[in-house]
Amino acid sequence: MIVKICGLKKAVDVAAAVDNGADMIGFVFAKSKRQVTVEKAHELAKNIPADVKKVGVFVNPTEEELKAAIKGVPLDIVQLHGQEPAKQANRTDAEVIKAFPVKDGKLPTNINDYPNAYILLDAPAEEYEGGSGKTFDWDKINRDMLTKNKLIIAGGLNPQNVQEAIKRFEPYAVDISSGVETNGEKDPEKIKCFIKTAKGVE
Repeated sequence: MIVKICGLKKAVDVAAAVDNGADMIGFVFAKSKRQVTVEKAHELAKNIPADVKKVGVFVNPTEEELKAAIKGVPLDIVQLHGQEPAKQANRTDAEVIKAFPVKDGKLPTNINDYPNAYILLDAPAEEYEGGSGKTFDWDKINRDMLTKNKLIIAGGLNPQNVQEAIKRFEPYAVDISSGVETNGEKDPEKIKCFIKTAKGVE
């Protein structure tokens, strides 16, 4: 199972994620309490091995902002959380994750407009158009509409429910941010526990 740890701001937290087997490290560039600058992400990225993907999280960025971050960090993947046009997701300088909030158990009607992107399902949030730290209604999702090899599940995941999410959706990856925090800060022990549980490692 591919595991993404998102919203990292400190070298110690990046180290905890990398050392325990995270496959993707997420930096938030959208307005958020977890927001970092391209310069900060560049410094943190120096300690990330080449086989761990660096992901930048954006909400309705300009093309110039995307290109600057892709080159400046550098990023392997851009994660789009707003109303970005399909053409912005169809790019060759980075892979793309297109995030969709699941409201009332319904998948967005434009989910198929991004055929080249990984599809991330999350619960809607007020802070920014990213995660809320809550699960969406797993029971209402029509899984026949989802391509498993491109599907990423986020929203309210933790060591207690991640295996259930994996069993239900058989996703390509799982994504967590607030679920590995204590008092609003990343917790290295929670990062370790989540990764091991998601990957089924004792």
